[in-house]
Amino acid sequence: MKIEVINEVWGELSKCELCGIRDLVLFADLKEEDFRLIHQPIVDLHFKPLQSLYRSDDSPDFVYTIRSGLVKLVNYSSDGRYRIVRLLGKGDLVGIEVLSGQPYAHSAEALEPLAVCRIPVSEVLRINQDSPRLHEQMLARWQKISSDADYWITELSTGQARQRVIHLLLHLASLSDRDDFFLPSREDMGAMLAITTETASRMISALRSEGVLQVQDKSRASANLEQLRALLT
Repeated sequence: MKIEVINEVWGELSKCELCGIRDLVLFADLKEEDFRLIHQPIVDLHFKPLQSLYRSDDSPDFVYTIRSGLVKLVNYSSDGRYRIVRLLGKGDLVGIEVLSGQPYAHSAEALEPLAVCRIPVSEVLRINQDSPRLHEQMLARWQKISSDADYWITELSTGQARQRVIHLLLHLASLSDRDDFFLPSREDMGAMLAITTETASRMISALRSEGVLQVQDKSRASANLEQLRALLT
């Protein structure tokens, strides 16, 4: 894990590209005077795939805003089994539940090379108390969490396995700002969709045979999205 402290949280226009938080959703509306409220450093972190941002039993001291890459939120059972309850992408806030005084609800792990800003909870709460501009963005983040949870339950956890896989592929494509998108392991797909690893593998193979899905390597794929959507009707 590579760490770089962001010393200037707000700079002149020529330094914007060097600022790790200027354009992130949570801070989109903040002004220079708001950033002066920050007393502790915001840290730029880089994770490799499978590295953990935090575990569910870690001290809930930080939230993380994703600058690039994907994060999976995972629940582990005592017998070693796991369930992936949500995927988060660029601009999402990871660990938002700790802002309401709760512990981390899940473990958070990188799915692909990941860049995040680690923000002390105390600083978010201080800005939220002293500046009205952050409050609206925090409400928007909570609303997105609720909408994502509804989507996960209705589209990715119910229905036939083929439909679940197609919905997941469309969701992954929507999280990507490239022509291709991240393709999880078959084990992770099973943990996301409540299907077996074998079923996930069989569904992916079928979509490849139909020419709708093109797997580039173990973790990247592209697809004809219109054809994918048509398969749901």
